Amino acid sequence: MTVTAPAPTGTPIAATTPVRPISLWRLTLVELRKTADTRAGAWLLAIVALLAAAVVVVIITAGDATDLTFPGLLAPTLLPAAVLLPVLGVLSVTSEWSQRTTLTTYALVPRRMRVAAAKLLAALVLAALAYAACLAATAAALPFADGGTDPWRVPAEFLGRAGLFLVVNVLLGVAFGTLLMNSALAVVLYFVLPIAWSILGEMVTALHRPAEWLDLSVTSGLLLEPVMTDRDWARLGTSAAVWILVPLALGLVRLHRREIK
Repeated sequence: MTVTAPAPTGTPIAATTPVRPISLWRLTLVELRKTADTRAGAWLLAIVALLAAAVVVVIITAGDATDLTFPGLLAPTLLPAAVLLPVLGVLSVTSEWSQRTTLTTYALVPRRMRVAAAKLLAALVLAALAYAACLAATAAALPFADGGTDPWRVPAEFLGRAGLFLVVNVLLGVAFGTLLMNSALAVVLYFVLPIAWSILGEMVTALHRPAEWLDLSVTSGLLLEPVMTDRDWARLGTSAAVWILVPLALGLVRLHRREIK
């Protein structure tokens, strides 16, 4: 007869301590680190910094006197970041699917919307850091420029609108990435679709008026103008809803239903 020895007294059969979920802030830091972990991400960040510096140098050496003010230098300095940072926004969302690491990610964090929120917050933090870098580059270059009597004068509203300009463009990349979940396709369509819509809006007479409200490249550019009217804000809100909110919402629904493999 075989006798099975009883388990030692006091030995726990199963752990009863609840496992704390990973905080959203920690997930955001992880997603932010991922943007510079790959060669593509590191090179994009380096190119953004170099292009911003190059723009400042060109404007100081060859720009008109009216451009040698803080707003006049800041607006073009933001353009390289507004074009390239959305690509990082795309890659931050699609890399999980392109590199097939989704199984690991969602095994560690089963809540898909929590991961999506962390990616979105990481993109916003990246936009804020890029904006701070552009502000620093502009402030460092302004003493070398001859911008008239008060080149440092800049309305607080303009500073807010300039930061929103970067945020809108980065969110556009995140929205495309969330909807398509494919790096190459999302990057190509991010560049092609807005350009194609702008061309059609210019060439087709019937599309002139809709393009005023639905061309995000035009309506977001209004944020860098000296003054924005209520109509300009309405145009920006309409185009942002079509190009950002709708793709992002559809992408989150697709993410919630898509099979992880």
